[in-house]
Amino acid sequence: MTTNANDRRLDAFLDAAEKDCLPVFAALEKTEEINTRRVLDQFRLHQVAPRHFSPTNGYGYDDVGRDTLEKIFAGLFGTEAAIVRPQIVSGTAALSLCLFGLLRPGDHLLSAAGAPYDTLQTVIGLTGSGVGSLKEMKVRYTQTDLTAEGRLDLAAIAAALCPDTRVVLIQRSRGYAWRPALSLEDIAKAAEMIHGIRKDILVLVDNCYGGFLSDREPTHLGADLCAGSLIKNLGGGLAPTGGYICGSEAVIERIAARLTAPGIGREEGSYAGSYRPFYQGLFMAPHTVTQALKTAVLAARVFEKLGLETSPAYDAPRSDIIQAIRLKTPEALTAFCQGIQAASPVDADAVPEAWDMPGYEDKVIMAAGTFVAGASIELSADGPMREPYAAYLQGGLTYVHGRLALREVLLRLGTK
Repeated sequence: MTTNANDRRLDAFLDAAEKDCLPVFAALEKTEEINTRRVLDQFRLHQVAPRHFSPTNGYGYDDVGRDTLEKIFAGLFGTEAAIVRPQIVSGTAALSLCLFGLLRPGDHLLSAAGAPYDTLQTVIGLTGSGVGSLKEMKVRYTQTDLTAEGRLDLAAIAAALCPDTRVVLIQRSRGYAWRPALSLEDIAKAAEMIHGIRKDILVLVDNCYGGFLSDREPTHLGADLCAGSLIKNLGGGLAPTGGYICGSEAVIERIAARLTAPGIGREEGSYAGSYRPFYQGLFMAPHTVTQALKTAVLAARVFEKLGLETSPAYDAPRSDIIQAIRLKTPEALTAFCQGIQAASPVDADAVPEAWDMPGYEDKVIMAAGTFVAGASIELSADGPMREPYAAYLQGGLTYVHGRLALREVLLRLGTK
């Protein structure tokens, strides 16, 4: 409840920012309706019933819940097959599984969108000790940078391909880079160009933060496979863990040999917890993603009105759920994250501070008072302690919570 003139001015400021966002919200809700229909169609096609929620143990042979969930993901991504497992512990783990399943000693991995997310750099062997990395396995790595406009440089990618190129990695999301998320159109053009040069090169899209931003996914537009985390978009805030990989039968079979063992592949893998949160989370995901996007749009408009640079702008096209805000100073970044934490439903009394987080070269500050630990489809904010001291805001199970959290951030930053 507002109690003074400053509070009333702050609420009026948020109301004005929200009014500016209403046309954008309407477009997001239309996409939500389309994607909800797509999910519902898949559930009906595969006759989802209570039996699919039952836990399994041991080897997990003929696990109807697991197998049906994978068929639904394949249907949503327009692919022949999928791996959807609670044993895939993160987006990095899903991508790592793909890379180790597809690459062999002497192969070449090309990252087409510059350096990948910090944790994947350790998998490749660019950072860390190198133990267990692709570098240790004698996989050669190069990268091409984005254009000045933040788009894929098709000419540079074509020039970087060579006879031993096996996989081209495209990170859809911005990660901790001050750049726009890659559009589906850009990814489609790159996939078409790469396959026009060599059909056997596999285009792997890191789809973390990107699911259900559109009625299509990268695999509908020429990418060979997509991978991501279930505690991001497609888990809908209910999946307790897990990751997914979608692609052709041949590609998924090769990756599955690393998931379990050659000759076993996808045939084994039990889960003693119920599959219900995975199914229910996927059903909720189009709505949850829209709530997160509305929160991001409002955040962009609020900070634009305060004169700060945001990426993307509030009314710009979006290809991930992340909202970057250039805060300029470490103090402002710290205050931003502490405000998000203070408005969280879990661990609201915690006070985030920057720390040396495994897999990252710079200290990182993270705010995440979430029901599922580390779930970035729930409202969270983080950023590395380096220029331009940008906060990367993502998630929000409900837009109302997102708005209340932004109000707390503004109070922490001293906005009048």
